[in-house]
This record gives sequence, structure tokens and C-alpha cells, in this order.
Amino acid sequence: MPSDAVVMESGSEWVAACQVQQRFMQRLGPTTPALDYSARCRQLQELGGDCYEFTPLPANRLALMVGDASGKGLAAALMIANVQSSLRTAALFTGYTGAAAVEAVNRQVYGSSLADRYATLFFGVFDRVTRILRYVNAGHQPPMVIRQDGSILWLETGGAPVGVFSDWAYEQGAVQLRPGDLVLAYTDGVIETVNPQGEEWGIEGLQRAASESEARSAEELVDAIFGSMDDFSCGTQTDDATVAVLQVR
Repeated sequence: MPSDAVVMESGSEWVAACQVQQRFMQRLGPTTPALDYSARCRQLQELGGDCYEFTPLPANRLALMVGDASGKGLAAALMIANVQSSLRTAALFTGYTGAAAVEAVNRQVYGSSLADRYATLFFGVFDRVTRILRYVNAGHQPPMVIRQDGSILWLETGGAPVGVFSDWAYEQGAVQLRPGDLVLAYTDGVIETVNPQGEEWGIEGLQRAASESEARSAEELVDAIFGSMDDFSCGTQTDDATVAVLQVR
């Protein structure tokens, strides 16, 4: 086969892989008068190791997942695809019980990945009726709950990143949310953004951007956070960056 045909075939496979990854991050479902949510994943390369997902569930529930695989590029994309597909399957069989689902994902990822590959994962299920968010944080950057009064709660309960240990007993946390509260999940590429002087934006920059924003919707807040991050870094991106917002009305 001529070399240019090989390049073309390789290019088409790369495009297909990018399309598959984008399809994994499905279009966001409809919001309601009581709940608004939005997210954005901006990869450093066309393929990357970040992902998010919102899944509407029966009985007025909504599942939220944000993940971050080790490494960059194709290897990270394959890893996070494994995590995301495993979580979808595990969640169906466990009835979206957080700890059981993440434990199943951990076993699957550990058994099918190289020794130096792992992923951090935040998985939560929000009950629209009780406004309780039940979650598991598998080594992920702790999402923040910004209360309407300005106080902040960190969602840390869980365990190790998936794929590190063959067997791990994860703990499930729960938080009661109230109208006006905001759940903000993110990957480390957001807070590790640096400016031309080499200074990190940090959790303080993210917190300030979220707290000071005049955004009226979850989508506007996601836009505002990325805008503030880009202003700080002068548009320079060094890692995959994902922000997911859940706004209780």
C-alpha cells in the first residue's frame, strides 16, 4: 500500500477515535425549573484523558461523572473510555449505587490496564425530590459545594483512583443540597493552569471565578470559569481541562 494511503488511513482512524470520544460526552439533557447543569471538556490534543457525563435516571434522579486518566493523548483517551464504558455497565447492574458501581469499575480497569495506568473518578447521583447528592470520590480533585450563603463544602469521601489496586472498598458520601447551592466538579488541568510568570491559577482562582461570576445559568458559569482561566493564562493550555456544574434552584 502506498505510504500516502497509509497516512490517510491512519488519519481517518484518528478522526474516528475523536468522534467516538466526543459521542461519549453526550449532549446535555434538558434542565428543569429545580435543576440546571452544564459542562465542558477542552482537551489539550484532539484526544485526551478527561471526560464528563450527565445521565438522567428514573425516579427523578440524575447521575454525574467526571473522570481524569493518567497521561495524555491516545493512551489517556483509551483509558478514560474504558473507565466510562465500565461505569455505564456497572451502574446499570448495581442500580446506580455509588460504592458498588465504582468498585466494579476499579476491578475492571485494574484487570485490563497496564500497571502505570489509572484514573481519578467522581461519580454522584442527585435525587431531585430529596435534593440529596450521594457520591463516591475515587482519588479525584474534590468537587466543591458552594452554598447560597457563600460557605464551601468539599466532596472528598471515596477512596483510591480506579486501576491502582486490584480490590478496594469505596465509601459513599452524601450531602443535602438546598435551592441556591452549586456543585462544581473539575479536573486538575483547570487548577494547574499557569500564567506567563509560571504561577498556578489554583483552587483559589477557580473558587473566586465561581463565586464572583454573575452568571444566571450553569452554562454561563462554565463559560465564565473558562474565560477567567484563559485570562489568567493568556490563553495557554498545558493539560486537559474539564468543568461540570450542577445548580440547584
